[in-house]
Amino acid sequence: MIPAARAARLIAPVLLLACLPAAAFAHDISEANARFVASIDGPAPIPFLYLGAKHMVTGIDHVLFLVGVVFFLYRLRDVLIYVSMFTLGHSATLLLGVLMGWNVNAFLIDAIIGLSVCYKAFENMGGFDRLPFRIDTRAAVFAFGLAHGLGLATKLMDVVVTDNGLLANLISFNVGVELGQVMVLVVVVALLNLWRATPTFRPGAFAANVALMAAGFVLTGYQLAMWAQS
Repeated sequence: MIPAARAARLIAPVLLLACLPAAAFAHDISEANARFVASIDGPAPIPFLYLGAKHMVTGIDHVLFLVGVVFFLYRLRDVLIYVSMFTLGHSATLLLGVLMGWNVNAFLIDAIIGLSVCYKAFENMGGFDRLPFRIDTRAAVFAFGLAHGLGLATKLMDVVVTDNGLLANLISFNVGVELGQVMVLVVVVALLNLWRATPTFRPGAFAANVALMAAGFVLTGYQLAMWAQS
């Protein structure tokens, strides 16, 4: 059993999530950045590179999903495989979503992203072990990557007002997202490796994923509430 005090410390960050301002859950491009993007007419690789990296690093939903993905991955090869599947998925829908103008509801997409956090946490807790069939976790990560990319696309379509230089800017934004993802992963994997070296990892892993799942439900609930009001 996990001591109540330790479980409380692990779950406390989730309770703090519920107290964050709504803007933090919305995961939108900031008003200042949106005005800047709207003013761009032509290729602007550096600003879009920065915006992509910032969007990934500050996106709590994306960060939590990545935490769930690498939580029990001990080998660098496995980390690269799973992250590559995620990258392939969100890169495809990010580029196609904007270029083809897919009209989707951002709140519903973000709700799915929240559920992807719940799914990965539940899987980490062994929730699917008793199913009569196996879920290909790499395929699932790829599928949720598609949803994450579509979520990014909806944010960009809200602020991009010109097609001039659009492809170059999209590619720059996507490269920025990948750079931001690498930065997040370096920190997350380093912290997980430090924790894994302590005797508290094995008993605390379940509680940490309970907290991760709770955070996913909070994110999902917020987005569904915003969708209902829209």
